[in-house]
Amino acid sequence: MIRYLHLLFLAVACNSFLISCSQNSGKRFQKEINEFKEHDKKNFPPKNAILFVGSSSFTKWTDVQDYFPGYTIVNRGFGGSVLKDVIGYADEIIIPYHPGQVVIYCGDNDIADGARATEVYQRFIELFNIIRAKLPNAGIVYVSIKPSPSRVKLMPVAEEANAMIRQFLSTYPETGYVDIFHPMLNPDGKPKPEIFLEDSLHMNAQGYRIWKQAIAPYLSRH
Repeated sequence: MIRYLHLLFLAVACNSFLISCSQNSGKRFQKEINEFKEHDKKNFPPKNAILFVGSSSFTKWTDVQDYFPGYTIVNRGFGGSVLKDVIGYADEIIIPYHPGQVVIYCGDNDIADGARATEVYQRFIELFNIIRAKLPNAGIVYVSIKPSPSRVKLMPVAEEANAMIRQFLSTYPETGYVDIFHPMLNPDGKPKPEIFLEDSLHMNAQGYRIWKQAIAPYLSRH
């Protein structure tokens, strides 16, 4: 079933990509994307780096390079984004870098905006297909949707979406699924409050140390 779904989505990947680009929330993050481009004019990232892309949990990880010495990390997270945004900007902030590996954190805001688990899953497959079609040699790693105190009611949807994406990735080479959901929970199944900022959504350094431990085994050198 997973293979069938992938073939179905792959068949329409190019068409879906064009539609996504034209309907991408009015390019609501163009300012952030332009800032990335201005930075690139001065210091364009090397090929085969590890590209982190997604929403604000990556945006706020401003010192991510310090967590992974020995790797070249390019952080292109832009806060508030959903998977449709990452899809729409893929030709601007993913493909041009020719990364050796793409690490994705996105889907959290999709669910907060009302998306069902199946919708998050389908959006991820669309993004996956775009990357595989245009960067066939790049590894793809998905960091699971995290739990957070401010979104406890959405945790069941996040778990369902995570499980679907994990199963999907298990059938393809050069992929990885990073479970950060469970390491961020207390024994009672609730998110650890001490690893979050005052907004109860974004993480502090303690939270990012958990992410480092979970992500590090999946990073590759090219």
